[in-house]
Amino acid sequence: MSTTRFLTGITTTGVPHLGNFVGSIRPSVAASLRPGVQSFYFLADYHALIKCEDPARIQRSTLEIAASWLAAGLDPERVTFYRQSDIPEIPELTWLLTCVTGKGLLNRAHAYKAAGDRNTAAGREADDGVTAGLFMYPLLMGADILLFKAHQVPVGRDQVQHIEMARAMATSFNHLYGAHFVLPEAAVDAHVATLPGLDGRKMSKSYDNTIPLFSSRAQLQKLIAAIRTDSRTPGEPKDTEGSALFEIYRAFAGPEETGALRRQYAEGIAWGDAKQQLLDRVDQAIAPMRAQYQALIDRPERIEQTLLAGAERARALATPFLRELRRSVGLRSLAPSTGASVAKAEKAQKAPKAALPAFKQYREADGRFYFKLVAADGRLLLQSTGFDAPREAGQAIRQLQQDAAALQALAPRLVPVDGVDRAEVAAALQDLADAAMAE
Repeated sequence: MSTTRFLTGITTTGVPHLGNFVGSIRPSVAASLRPGVQSFYFLADYHALIKCEDPARIQRSTLEIAASWLAAGLDPERVTFYRQSDIPEIPELTWLLTCVTGKGLLNRAHAYKAAGDRNTAAGREADDGVTAGLFMYPLLMGADILLFKAHQVPVGRDQVQHIEMARAMATSFNHLYGAHFVLPEAAVDAHVATLPGLDGRKMSKSYDNTIPLFSSRAQLQKLIAAIRTDSRTPGEPKDTEGSALFEIYRAFAGPEETGALRRQYAEGIAWGDAKQQLLDRVDQAIAPMRAQYQALIDRPERIEQTLLAGAERARALATPFLRELRRSVGLRSLAPSTGASVAKAEKAQKAPKAALPAFKQYREADGRFYFKLVAADGRLLLQSTGFDAPREAGQAIRQLQQDAAALQALAPRLVPVDGVDRAEVAAALQDLADAAMAE
């Protein structure tokens, strides 16, 4: 069964609220449990620097967001959960992408255009206060996505443009240097709820209308009491359409409970009673997670260890891929390919050669010719389909040995091996290439 990679980033600039939980955290945790899905979740602290200049806030937000995801059920053993700034390959890839991306593409980014429009409306120069970080934000996001060859990136409709831009960057790079990047797709789930805030507008830190996810019950009661309602009195039928209170309740309740509250609205439930029901329902869902969240907040070293372990797992994929990309653009060793230095050669003579991956070519009973790539420990990494002549199989092997882009070009002639991803195969091919250069 083929594996689909999902990647989600969370900017570390604020406290998670109920809208974040319903719209992102809860569906993402559920998605990570599906078979055939390989999930990547990262804390986008580099992105946070574009929006926030308060170091203490960024550090605290990183802690709170990591604790929120873990308390909500994200399993760091099942997914790759890491902090963006722990992956040095991300900013390096960002620079590689800047060299193949036209300025005109970045000029069209929504955030940059919106900043310019606000300045123009206020009578200021279009770029007043616009940092290079804001302008290049799509490049950093593109590196986040492309480095891990994500197939699907769950986003809201307002973020689709960033995925389209990442595809454009990948296409430009692939055209110049060979097929290295997967072209990602935006995964927009129309069924994911968007919660209204205290004032009826979308729940957002920008509107200061949020309900923090792990508020105490007393805080939760105070905030729910502040949700805006109309002036209809007890006994008067009330509309569920446009009711922030009802929408929040529906996001946490099942169909039967939601139907019961809908009937009570029609019968004229008092707003105070409706708010009490909302308090009880939300607190019932959040209370178990709240206890786990507080335990994590009290032990930040546990979260740090989890993130560092996730970074190690992420870099196991990122490092060999970045090495492949560096070679493709010409950032290579200057040592001659015909031989190593005298000292290196002498050392190689004294030391036993390390075991290397190996290609094996053979003929099957069907009369066709096949090859496979076997790891140094004997594991099968790559298997071909059948070729009519041994020369054709040999040519494919040489192509894989000499050109990093061949792995993508020959994809129709290769059979995926369960449990082995393209990064591991690419790393094995790189080991063979490095060994050939050292001989």
